Amino acid sequence: MDEAQVQQCARNFISDLEIKDVRDDLSVYVKAANAKVVKEELGKGESGYTITKPNGKHVITVNSLEPEERQRFTICHEIAHIELKLPSSHEEVPSWSYAKRHINEVMCDIFAAELLMPYVQWRALVPKTEPSLDVLEYMASQFRTSFPAAASRYANLADVPCAYVTMERGAIRYAARSTLLRKVGAWIAPKSPIPPGSVAHRLREGGVSQVDTGEVAQDIWFENWDKGLDLSELARHYAKSDTTVALLWFSEEDLPEVETTRFGARVVEDDGLSELTGELTWPGRNRRR
Repeated sequence: MDEAQVQQCARNFISDLEIKDVRDDLSVYVKAANAKVVKEELGKGESGYTITKPNGKHVITVNSLEPEERQRFTICHEIAHIELKLPSSHEEVPSWSYAKRHINEVMCDIFAAELLMPYVQWRALVPKTEPSLDVLEYMASQFRTSFPAAASRYANLADVPCAYVTMERGAIRYAARSTLLRKVGAWIAPKSPIPPGSVAHRLREGGVSQVDTGEVAQDIWFENWDKGLDLSELARHYAKSDTTVALLWFSEEDLPEVETTRFGARVVEDDGLSELTGELTWPGRNRRR
């Protein structure tokens, strides 16, 4: 099951539900999943879990010590486990961390984002302006979710080439890309270091929690990318958790014209063989790299 399939499952789940009040009340989702929610004080880093009773009823327990926005996300995440029938694989890894997380947990996060920030409602509320810190914080407040969750959703649904990158301890963990970037095979490699020259790299080097924006070269972030093109980068560093996030965007006019395979990978042009001239060259003097 890939990201697109999970998104479609989530949209099918909510298609027949009355969701106009989900920004304040998630009970319509809980009821549809044949579940109930219990709030208890759980251990540090434990956001929640689900137990299924013999009668088929699901009991979702969330950590009452965590912020309300985190509890809301946990409820939707656990509903994802129920609806997708994916076993839980938390394994003591914090729910906000992509490091070493099982693919089941990542897929359930994608499902949860669709429930917390429904597509139609999101499109109706998102400001039709340049991306900014104010826009992202506004959308997070409108859907009562975290800044990272809102920023990731923003990148996924953006009409312009846009990506949202999560980094931990100096390494890239996950990148959400808009449709336009996925179509041209734009790729930000997981597990690679935060690229030098980026705003994110500069902020992390500073060692304090801060946010900043700047213009950087597109090929700093994207692999096998054309040179000479710039993008805007809004980065935020959280010193306490050594987590860095970045929103990247540029105009569609600055999108390189590229060819991709049916799997979405970029086709890198090869210089090919030199034209035959009839002249013999000395072996080894002109090697292709």
